[in-house]
Amino acid sequence: MTVELDIRTAVSPPPALELLVHGVGGTTPERMLGDPRTVRLAGDETAGIHRRSCDADAEQHPERHQDEPVQEAYCWSNLTSGNGSRALWLLLLPFMIANLAHWMRPPSVRTRLARGYELLVRLLALSLTVLLIAAVCEVALDLVGWQCAGRAGCARDKSWLGFAAVERGGWWSEPGRRLALAAAAPVALTALLWWLSRRTWSAYESQRPADRPAPQPGTPALALPGFWYGRRSVARLRTAHTAAALLTVTAALCVPALRYDTGRPGALLPAVGWSLAGLTALLAVAAVGVVCRADRTETGIDDATDHLTTRVLLSGSAGTLLAAALYGAWHRGSWVSTGRLPSAQTFTTLTVVQGVLVAAVGIAAALLHRTPPADFEDGGVALRGLAGPAVALLACALGGVLTGGVAQRAADWLDGARTPGEHGSSLAGPPAVLTWEASVIPVVLALLLVVSAAVAWRLRRRQRALHREVEAMYPEAEHHPARTRQIASAVARAGLTDTAPLLIAVVCAAAFALGAGAVAGAWAGGGTPGDEAADAPGVLPAVARTAQSLGSWLVGAGVVALVTLGRRAYRDASARRTVGILWDVGTFWPRAAHPFAPPCYAERAVPDLSWRMASWTERTGGRIILSGHSQGSVLSAAAVWQLDPAVRRRVALLTYGCPLARLYGRWFPAYFGPARLRDLHDSMHTWCNLWRRTDPIGGPVGIGSAGQAVDCGPLPDPAAYGRSTRHPLPEPILGHSDFQADPSFARQRAALLRRLPPAAGAVPVQGGPGESDESGAAGIGGAESGGARAGAARGGEADKGLGRGGSADGGPAQGSSGRSSG
Repeated sequence: MTVELDIRTAVSPPPALELLVHGVGGTTPERMLGDPRTVRLAGDETAGIHRRSCDADAEQHPERHQDEPVQEAYCWSNLTSGNGSRALWLLLLPFMIANLAHWMRPPSVRTRLARGYELLVRLLALSLTVLLIAAVCEVALDLVGWQCAGRAGCARDKSWLGFAAVERGGWWSEPGRRLALAAAAPVALTALLWWLSRRTWSAYESQRPADRPAPQPGTPALALPGFWYGRRSVARLRTAHTAAALLTVTAALCVPALRYDTGRPGALLPAVGWSLAGLTALLAVAAVGVVCRADRTETGIDDATDHLTTRVLLSGSAGTLLAAALYGAWHRGSWVSTGRLPSAQTFTTLTVVQGVLVAAVGIAAALLHRTPPADFEDGGVALRGLAGPAVALLACALGGVLTGGVAQRAADWLDGARTPGEHGSSLAGPPAVLTWEASVIPVVLALLLVVSAAVAWRLRRRQRALHREVEAMYPEAEHHPARTRQIASAVARAGLTDTAPLLIAVVCAAAFALGAGAVAGAWAGGGTPGDEAADAPGVLPAVARTAQSLGSWLVGAGVVALVTLGRRAYRDASARRTVGILWDVGTFWPRAAHPFAPPCYAERAVPDLSWRMASWTERTGGRIILSGHSQGSVLSAAAVWQLDPAVRRRVALLTYGCPLARLYGRWFPAYFGPARLRDLHDSMHTWCNLWRRTDPIGGPVGIGSAGQAVDCGPLPDPAAYGRSTRHPLPEPILGHSDFQADPSFARQRAALLRRLPPAAGAVPVQGGPGESDESGAAGIGGAESGGARAGAARGGEADKGLGRGGSADGGPAQGSSGRSSG
């Protein structure tokens, strides 16, 4: 149900508006507003603005809303966990991680080097697309079409492969024709990726933001008009990656036939083959060139199209693929498939290229980190500026692991019915480099377990050290060891988030070193680890065989788990919402590096919020409190950056459970570093951030002057140590949730409203701009005199002004303003 508002009849100053934005995991408008009766004012089923039914005409009756703001809920959870097709995004995890590396570059004055860093990440992302399609080619063309169909023992018990089996002698039994038929699998996957990218591009990247004046020099990137409008760059990247995928299949079809034709009688077939190989190389160079020219245009709204480039590159790649299929399917009477296809060199070369690109990205990031801008403040940049290359390495490692796992499991399944000693039944298997890469996984996991054990030991020590501090925060309470341990454990666990860089550094260093060793081992010997170590002394052969088998099974189990999770998410909305939490964090950024990554929901959500605030203030002249929880606080800050200065002065920002500084500022310093957050605060002056020490995600933002500090906290959590007259039941440790239940929420919201300029025709309300939380909470728990939680007595005097709305993180509101629900 959509309600159209006509506020032209309003004669009194309009009420203030509180726009709630939920966090990760999503929720419903009914829970956000604490009322089962809601209406949608704007938007659709995917994302929309909602109000309580009784507040739908609030602008026409402002006299009803003078004591508190009218609450609206912006619900965007379906952008990441809506229909079942989003379960397919699990297959795109390496692409999403590679896209994150683009946005992790350190801030620097060297703009050319920054563009070079971004170019290297885009080329690395292109190699991941080639790796994925090459893996499908390995399974479909090599293992199924070349090896299994060409061996009597493998194809005999597979009825679905019988028509192409070499022992049947049918039309499809020739090697080139089997390969052409098997090529349908990677081509279908390429078409699916292209379709998903184009479909989401039409729904997300095509959301045009409002036209704004040209930005001034030095404008933060998130405030640029074209930052959330990546239509043209994503279209270019999609063209290049689709062409590269088709050309990978073309090479897989052309090379075996060309190797057979070279040196044999006749000049026609070799000439056709070499012509196709040259055309494939030429188109591949063109695809790389398009990737190099796919820079984002952020200073303006770029609506230009590249129809000619798209048509030439895609039609040329598709035509070359069709020609290669016809060339390979040409009758060659004596051609017999033996051994493997020449794909081992492909995977080895891809691994080496990815390693070189990761090293180049690391060098660029280190140089950028050494030349920060003048206003740069080191707020603890993750991995000393090397977060981008570390994450890029993780993307490559995950892609390699999935590739090796799928190939190895497919080979075991196809060769499962093999009888030892049966002639012609045993498959040669996947390339050795994939087996070597899988064999290093147990070593990486062992190192990770050692580091995790060290972190757990430090966590235990930290928990014990906090006992006295916890008890000091509740001096009047009767202390109990179990309760003290519970609170101290919550604070210590919340600090584990800050150890993530250490874990990532260990995994990346081990993966890089062991991956290089795996490539060297496969390149030097050509066999699997078990084969190469067979004649080694001592226990080395047993260790090599164990690592090879264990790695293969671990990778296979990981692939099965991923597919199972995707299948469950496709059918079950709750599981899909759980998967959506990962995308809430990973797909906030635009697809600047990989067009097949899951789409950027912020390219829809940020324009939605900025349009809503700009249009509402223009029509009413009213004031807005933008209230964001968790990931909603990141969306809120990004939306405020997109507002014109005149609108921004009428908007106050209230954040809680906010990861802006703790996570985004450390991992994405060029966009959310301390200097950028300070610029945002200085441009609006009305921002309050609530935080707790028990929160594993949010934290302080650490900006603002002594008189107008942004941070309010740490808030007491739990609200009381034990039972008391004001707290007859044990108070839970809330951590990252239910911030609206704290009395400080209502006080800080009221203080923000007083600091905003009055609405047109309104009389200013007395109150100083520096009003802050009077609870005096400076530690973990705070004194019990801070008052009962707002939910203790709905409508009671202690809860006055807290508001009826539900928690923006998904929980219902605990307090009430005393106003009737209407």
